[in-house]
Parts: sequence; C-alpha cells; structure tokens
Amino acid sequence: MTTLFTNARLIDPEAQTDAPGSLLVRDGRIEGIGAPDEPAPEGATVIDCRGSALAPGLVDWGVKIGEPGERHKESFRSAGLAAAAGGVTTLIARPDTLPPIDTPESLEFVTRRALDAPVNILHMAALTKGREGREMVELGFLTDLGAVAFSDGVRVVTDTKLLSRCMTYARGTGALIVGHPQEAGLSKGAAATSGKFSSLYGIPSVSPMAEVMGLDRDLSLVAMTRCRWHADQITTARALPALTRARDAGLDVTAGISIHHLTLNEYDVGDYRTFFRFTPPLRSEDDRQAMVQAVADGSIDVIASFHTPQDEESKRLPFEAAAPGAVGLQTLLPAAMRLYHQGGLSLPQLWRALTLNPARRLGLEAGRLTNRAPADLVLFDPDAPFVLDRFKLLSKSKNTPFDGARMEGRVLGTWVGGKRVFGGET
Repeated sequence: MTTLFTNARLIDPEAQTDAPGSLLVRDGRIEGIGAPDEPAPEGATVIDCRGSALAPGLVDWGVKIGEPGERHKESFRSAGLAAAAGGVTTLIARPDTLPPIDTPESLEFVTRRALDAPVNILHMAALTKGREGREMVELGFLTDLGAVAFSDGVRVVTDTKLLSRCMTYARGTGALIVGHPQEAGLSKGAAATSGKFSSLYGIPSVSPMAEVMGLDRDLSLVAMTRCRWHADQITTARALPALTRARDAGLDVTAGISIHHLTLNEYDVGDYRTFFRFTPPLRSEDDRQAMVQAVADGSIDVIASFHTPQDEESKRLPFEAAAPGAVGLQTLLPAAMRLYHQGGLSLPQLWRALTLNPARRLGLEAGRLTNRAPADLVLFDPDAPFVLDRFKLLSKSKNTPFDGARMEGRVLGTWVGGKRVFGGET
C-alpha cells in the first residue's frame, strides 16, 4: 500500500525544520521526502494536505488507563479513540491501576487488552510490588515481557535503601526508572503551591522546594548506582540547576513536564475548580515561563499530557479532597499550540519534546520523518480555532481544565503504520 502526502508543511523534529514538502509512505513506513508537488507513483493514494502541517504522531508518556479496576473511568478502547482524535499514535500507559501492573501476569493482561485500541500502546510496570515501596518487582521478567520503564507513579519510594537496590538492579538489566521528585512528608495533603494565593484561598499547600529536595535525593542515588533515570515532572525553576549538574557529571538522566504545567498557573485555580487540581500543583507564572524556556533550550526533554481520567464523583468535592489530574489525550496538541502561538516554542521544538525525545528515551522507532521510520503521522491545522466542549471528548471521563476555552489547533487526520485511524478525506 502506497500513499503520497502532497502540499504539506513538514515538521521534522530531528532536523528541526518546518518546510513545505511531500511525504511518500509505502507498506506502513516512510519511503522519502520530496517537493510539495511531487508526482505520485503509479497506483499510489494521494492525500492533498493543502498546506496543513504533517508531523510524526505524538508519543504521549504517562497515560492513565482504568484497566484493570477502573474501567468506568477509561478503557483501552476509549483511550485509543481519544488518542487517535488527538494525534497521539503511541501512548505509554502508567502502572497505577487497581491492582497495579507489578507481575508478569498483569502485564500480559494489559498487553492483550491494549489490542482493542487503534493506536500503539506500550506499558510501564510498577517499580515495587503493589506500589507500596517495600519490595522490588521482578524487573528482569517484566522487561523481557515488554515493560518499557518502571515507576510507582506519584507514590514516592521513601525507603532509600530499597530504591538504591532497585536502581542497581535496573542498571544491570538496562531498565529505565521513572521517578516522581517530591519530598513525601512535605507534600502530603497539599493541593496548591504555597504563597499568598494559596493562603488567601485557604488551600493546603506545599513549597516547590519539596520537588527540589526530592530531586536532589533521587539524583544522589542515580550518581551512586549509575542507572538510567527519568523525572516524570519537573515544574519549578529551582530544580533546573540540579538537572544541569547531573548531566554535566555524565549521569544518564532526562526530565519531563505536563502540558498543563506549561500552559496554566496557580491563579487558574481561582474559583476552586477541581479540574485544575494536579499533582504536583500548578506553579507560579514565573515558574511556568521558566519551564517553557527549559523546553526550548533542552533542559526539559519531554512534554506529555499525563492523562488522568477521573469520574464526576471524584471531582465534585472540596478542592483539597478532589482527585487530582485531568484528561489530556485530545487536548495535548491544541494546548501545545498555545505555546507556539505565544512565540515561546517553534513547531519543531515542540515536536522534539512531544515525539522525538520520548521515542529516543524509550528506544522506539517513532517520532521521526526519516526513511524507514514507521508512518505514524498527524495532519493538523495549527491555526484552526475552536471552543472546547468537554462532553465531545472521546474519553469516558471529561475532567479537563480547558472546558469552554478558546483553543487553536485541529487534528485533521491520524495514521498508525500508514493506516488512517482518525479523520475523513482531507
């Protein structure tokens, strides 16, 4: 099967280019790039992109899916449909299910269930059994079965001896550990960032220094064990120097951030809307701007949605009691366009953090427009305006902070392995 995308605006995160061109796809892989009006090979299907942007499909790292245990919040099928509609072609599922993905049997179960989805789904496994921070999982067996990384999610492993053993074993197997930098005691029960705003509104809060303290601890253990390590979310400027020192020392560390922490700040909590309740909490505007710059200069490697579906009952509670998190598979791309239209990041810079860097870190072929790369693609109009209606989202849960917001960036089509999984004829 051969498809030629013509008159496209090609966004190449590897070459860091944004230029007109055409893209040839054959048998599910990219065959080559040509002129915008490249003649089609005999028998090829031609898709006229009409100047819209064509880029690698998003690689969304850290997606919560409710199977097993919370299928009423999200299933593999509904998450896959939402991902396709949002231009996400590969999603990395978190292990914080009920029960957690901490055994070969549970990993095999979710791997089979993921076949229901129209997009690629890979899985992280828990780092400790039950995510309880007391006993290491079988890292070797789980790696052999396809676990791409190990994480206890937002539960911090407070036993440093156990964590150092996990890191030492992970170094021997080449496994990647994903940490959540946070000082667990300080951050317990916090729902906002400390300051005048949280004091005025009476919301339990925590200083961003809790993140810095947690990061310093984890990086010290990485220096001791020399394991591969990724920080799931770095959200404050005060944490960046520690990352720089670690990299200068030769440590194999990377860092991510959620799209919500890049596009929202602590003042968005203003009317106690629990859709703005996150872990870690939203930061100051100064921190938000510093994080945008950190993505631009490469200090922050990965942008993700941290898709966390919650049902209405979990959100219709007092702010500090509400379940944290928001859905983001369908809003990741248009939210990222806010950063583009504000001038903070170019499309190639955004796609480096949304596709290329997560794919590289996880050892995937995706995230590129190079020859023989998988034809996992998204076609989108970065300027198309719309007002978001949360009830039109394809996720089972509708907890988005962007409900009713004016946004730009509409997905026109999504392809996985050269097969169209979203959108009609362009």
